[in-house]
Amino acid sequence: MLGRAHRMTLIQLTPGAGGMYCGNCFRDNALVAALRRLGYDTVMVPLYLPMTLDESPTVNGTPTFFGGINVYLDQQLAWYRKAPGWLRRLADSPALLRWAAGKAAKTRASDVGELTVSMLLGERGNQARDLEEMAGWLRHVKSPDAVLLSNALLAGFSRRLREALGCPVVCFLQSEETFLDSMGEPWRTRSWETLRERARDVDLWVSPTRYFADRMSARLGLDPARLCVVPNGILLEGYDALPERNRKAPGDPITLGFFARMCADKGLDVVVDAFLALRTGGRHPNLRLRVGGGCGPGDQAYVSELRGRLSAAGLETSVSFHPNVSREDKIAFYAACDLISVPSRMSESFGLYLVESLAAGTPLVQPDVSAFGEVLKDTGGGVLYAPNTSAALATALEPLLADPARLASLGATGKAAVWSRYSDTAMARNVVSALRLAGLQLPEPANR
Repeated sequence: MLGRAHRMTLIQLTPGAGGMYCGNCFRDNALVAALRRLGYDTVMVPLYLPMTLDESPTVNGTPTFFGGINVYLDQQLAWYRKAPGWLRRLADSPALLRWAAGKAAKTRASDVGELTVSMLLGERGNQARDLEEMAGWLRHVKSPDAVLLSNALLAGFSRRLREALGCPVVCFLQSEETFLDSMGEPWRTRSWETLRERARDVDLWVSPTRYFADRMSARLGLDPARLCVVPNGILLEGYDALPERNRKAPGDPITLGFFARMCADKGLDVVVDAFLALRTGGRHPNLRLRVGGGCGPGDQAYVSELRGRLSAAGLETSVSFHPNVSREDKIAFYAACDLISVPSRMSESFGLYLVESLAAGTPLVQPDVSAFGEVLKDTGGGVLYAPNTSAALATALEPLLADPARLASLGATGKAAVWSRYSDTAMARNVVSALRLAGLQLPEPANR
């Protein structure tokens, strides 16, 4: 499908996570902002619930489609799929969506298996009316040249949007595997089978790492000719204002950090147990721990249990928790740490916190699983260990705690790599290059 020789218009569809911080939302928002800076008209379209961001939002008043309440009622009540428009518009009111956002924070993948299959069915699912309403609105958006789907769980939209808009549909891959695998049967199998079928309707798939591209290609039977790798990138504004790090000598206090959602899936307990092992052994009395990231209602009991474990060891004064911080505080958090570890148990497609940490010059110690090895080997900004246990993490940390010079070297190397290859601008340019693989004849960026 060939685009027209004009100023390109792109549409980005991104599910909002309500009151929770969402790495996919951060990444999509940064991409849209960077594409606009390059001179491309890009429309951010939120889905389900409002997005919670720590950067300037790019929504610009666009309505939220597939409102979470309507989607749920469409699934549960057959009569509601033909409800009058005024009732559905009421369910999409900002006040009600904010209320629903609080409920969504407690939602688990295991609870929404049937709904996920319905959404993947697209025009054949229970939310077909929502899809038609969105397609009708998008027809009036300056003849879009391409639609970008945030993740594979939106692949059910592809067939109808291609018909309605006459443009290619591009789908990003962003750690959908863990979500789908966490469902109970029969929904896990049905979800994978339906996604495999609907994957054929997507013109181009974009993965942030070769690891995840190969993994999802095998599970979905993707055509290698319609699959490419574009690393994620971040907005570097704010990181450039960080002061130079003070050189540390052996024996100086060292701060180990964790920054991600405070949950078992991200491995916070692995970090806490490694910290306890290093401190209670008496070998590193000056080791400190800082824990930051999203902490929703469903995470609080887990975090309280870990805090109790630290308190029982008499180490509560050596640990600080920083939940749901602003972007400015997030950058300061990374800068205040000497090294970071996020020993995720999920099948991570990338790990945005890797490049965020390295942008601040803070190296990482990560398990050699998922995409971590690929990103750290490319950036040179950290150390890998195996298996993903607290004992192995403690073993990997120990020589680094005694060698501040090596920590500084790893951080400097990683920082240089991020600033040259993992900015939001680099990501946007690479996405535009990838779109050419979808058959679009695109103008060069306006701001080269």
